[in-house]
Amino acid sequence: MSRLVTSHLLDPDGLPLFSLKEINRLDRPVRERLYGAIIPDLVFERFGVDRETFCGPDGRKKVAFICPAGLGLLRIEVRLDEADRDCVFFVEVADTPFRQIELSFCLINDPEAPRFDVDQDVAGRDNCFGTLRRNIAEEVRAMRAGLSPSQVRQGLKMFKSFFQRFERFVASLGIDIIVAEPLSYSNAIRYEKYGFEYLTGKQLMCWIDREFQPGGELYRKLDGSTPFRQPGMEKTVRGRSWAIHDGILPCPWDEVKIYKTVGLHAGVDTFPGKAF
Repeated sequence: MSRLVTSHLLDPDGLPLFSLKEINRLDRPVRERLYGAIIPDLVFERFGVDRETFCGPDGRKKVAFICPAGLGLLRIEVRLDEADRDCVFFVEVADTPFRQIELSFCLINDPEAPRFDVDQDVAGRDNCFGTLRRNIAEEVRAMRAGLSPSQVRQGLKMFKSFFQRFERFVASLGIDIIVAEPLSYSNAIRYEKYGFEYLTGKQLMCWIDREFQPGGELYRKLDGSTPFRQPGMEKTVRGRSWAIHDGILPCPWDEVKIYKTVGLHAGVDTFPGKAF
């Protein structure tokens, strides 16, 4: 059973719900009401979106719920305007075959902050978070502005609020485990802060910390050969993450998988004394 005390989620007939797939069988208004609880209050307060209707001051709906019947999948997109390139808030989650919930993506953008086109190459093609083709000039601009790899804008500092809501939602389905795959080193470190442990990749994370110490293999590679390999970058999470994004590791950044037991903090810290 979940270690986070919360009421079990019920359908309109009073029957308990145990998965996203079960919620997705319900009528759309019911689905949207249940899923709307995941969205942080700041989205509604800052942008004048009504929590009941999901409409903005102009009367238009600002929240899209993609939750197809027959599938254990949920995607929430909050856009201030239909034509906006970026969501203010985006989350994608899914059932797993093992009665867990996978947190696939969570992206939060400040629409008033400058945009950096790190998500596309110089020809304007999508680059899958910089894994296929890179836009070095935009990455340099983003890094110097204090962003982490894959960030196109500064965030709104509301992941904590989202995750608290999301964890309660997962607990209300009687589910104990949240799983995820961090897109970058900085993501992995941030997930540690919220109580995640490693399914795979912990040995790599510990090796990274060791080899960024003075005299280590990664420390020696911070030789100024690229903008992302400057001496001193080993001291911060963002610095390390940009160097790793730049290919400083002897292996690809993959196979790092994490999990959280709902209601418990694992206490993992693979970068002691870190600064972001």
